[in-house]
Amino acid sequence: MKLNVKRILLVVIPVVIILGVILYFVFNKPEEIIVNKDKPKEEVKKLKIVDLDSNSRPVAVMINNHHEAWPHAGLQDAYLVYEMIVEGGITRMLAVFKDANTAKIGSVRSSRHYFLDYALENDAIYTHFGWSPQAQQDIPDLGINNINGLFDAGFWRDTSLDKATEHTAFTSMPKLQETIKNKGYRNTSNKDLLLNYSVPEINLENIEGSKKADNIKIVYSNYQTSTYQYDSTNKVYKRSMSGVEHVDSITGKQYTVKNIITYKVKNNGMDSYGRQELSNIGSGEGYYISNGYAVPIKWSKSSREAQTVYTYNDGKEITVNDGNTFIQIQPIGQNLEITSN
Repeated sequence: MKLNVKRILLVVIPVVIILGVILYFVFNKPEEIIVNKDKPKEEVKKLKIVDLDSNSRPVAVMINNHHEAWPHAGLQDAYLVYEMIVEGGITRMLAVFKDANTAKIGSVRSSRHYFLDYALENDAIYTHFGWSPQAQQDIPDLGINNINGLFDAGFWRDTSLDKATEHTAFTSMPKLQETIKNKGYRNTSNKDLLLNYSVPEINLENIEGSKKADNIKIVYSNYQTSTYQYDSTNKVYKRSMSGVEHVDSITGKQYTVKNIITYKVKNNGMDSYGRQELSNIGSGEGYYISNGYAVPIKWSKSSREAQTVYTYNDGKEITVNDGNTFIQIQPIGQNLEITSN
């Protein structure tokens, strides 16, 4: 009888241990905190802003930001948008899309050479309508796959608009994908995304140097100022420009932004037309802003092709909230205001 009990225990005890281990991991599954661009695919399925299971190549579109070109179309679908100064105190934007099916994007305007650096860091196919002399030279020199409205299919003029012709060029993701296929461009990418993302909300409040950020004012020139107002209910920033709500011409809704990265670089005129040169290769300081708080960060970009690296002051690379990001590269000497209500 004792022998049978021992035999039973030898069978039962391991089974109980195994069941206990299984139950522990079922009810104590560790939460996925950070979705890192280097993490295995099975860890990133909850991310909403981009599908990291997809290796489709991003497409970057040069967006006209002359006041007479407003309102824009399709920018809410971009997971990443850069804004930088061009001639005359005007800014232009580079809107980066991935796995989008946006039916109208624009209006589209001509290239400036330093925007190419940000197409490169995202391995994006660069879309524009015309170019500056420097950009015309740099695009082939840098081996950039581009789609140019002066020569390529994929664009149309919206003649229903009461605007000058240069403000009426639009494109769409289906048309661009067709052009990409016809031009034989590589449509997949193994390049890491520029940023790391977090699925659960990141609380910046306790990071060293953080401050409340309900209102952000980024002055580019007397002509252009970009502003944001925090919507605490929806945990996004409502975007305006030069005192006017930045709205989409199709939906009529004001654009919202989850993450803002802002920093300053030196700019100067490079020709009689007033085109600019930006000192965007190097390093400096700025802010990462999300969920009502701003924290100081550092940025560095080692070459035109290299990805910009954003770190906290302790040197750790930042992780941003799951959502779209505007990167505001502002001229040195212009005002930046980050205030609380």
